[in-house]
Amino acid sequence: MAWLSPWMTPWMIGAGVVLFAWILINCKSSRSDGTLIPAVHPYRVMLGHITPRRNEAIVYFDSYVRADKLLAYVAAAKQKLDIDITHCLIAAVGTALRDNPRMNRFVAGRRLYQRKARTVTFSAKRKRLDREAKLAAVKITLRDEDDFAALCGRVNRSIGEERSDRPTYLDRELGLLTKSPRALLIRAVNLCFWLDHHNLLPPSFIDNDAMFTSVFIANLGSLDMDPGYHHLYEWGNCPVFLTAGRIADRPVVDGDQVVAQKTLHLRWSYDERIDDGLNARFGIDAVKRILEDPFTHLAPLD
Repeated sequence: MAWLSPWMTPWMIGAGVVLFAWILINCKSSRSDGTLIPAVHPYRVMLGHITPRRNEAIVYFDSYVRADKLLAYVAAAKQKLDIDITHCLIAAVGTALRDNPRMNRFVAGRRLYQRKARTVTFSAKRKRLDREAKLAAVKITLRDEDDFAALCGRVNRSIGEERSDRPTYLDRELGLLTKSPRALLIRAVNLCFWLDHHNLLPPSFIDNDAMFTSVFIANLGSLDMDPGYHHLYEWGNCPVFLTAGRIADRPVVDGDQVVAQKTLHLRWSYDERIDDGLNARFGIDAVKRILEDPFTHLAPLD
């Protein structure tokens, strides 16, 4: 090394440290919210590279739920459990995720992961029956030991916290970011995207952010709206977005007649990188099956 100039050795050491750190960061595959799926078909590996963003890999599905039994169930259970259609949607989606674990995957850093928990995020008004109130995104982790009544209790408590005057984690996070100068805010958001891409986001950040979730549910029927086709957020790692519309009469064929049928229209936005269409169908059909017979699949009312 004697032939090197005095400044060359420290420079080369520094470059070697940077290169080593870069290799370590890019090789990191562990995350707090998911387990890397090791054996992935080459086609699905390439999907992560040729469609690196969720909305480049989005697929839309429609499903129609016969809603007579669902309406009867909500009416019968409302006084006992304090529920509405949203509670039934959360429970149905949670069961579909449990019975179809391939639906509970996500792509991060162009790698495919199995999510460790079943989580659902849903939208709710910050103030009940207030048209001017802001919407809140409420995230809940589903637990195998919870029956439908326990789940509804946890959902209602989460909504109550959002509607209280106490600032939530998200309120504090957004309050700090939005008070920053625009140039700083842009860099802070880009830094979060970079950290997530390289699996460096702190677990506390992921656990408390509503967009790191299995499914996002928006019950537009509570606003007397029809469902829309919703995009998938690039922020976070949510691969499935479900919008539910108002329950309305829809013409259906019954034998040799066309009759009016109370129907709940569901629209799904699905990241096709997580799995093939057949398994998407299994999950969607499970939700439909549960909602069409809630007396069997949700809580008994006797």
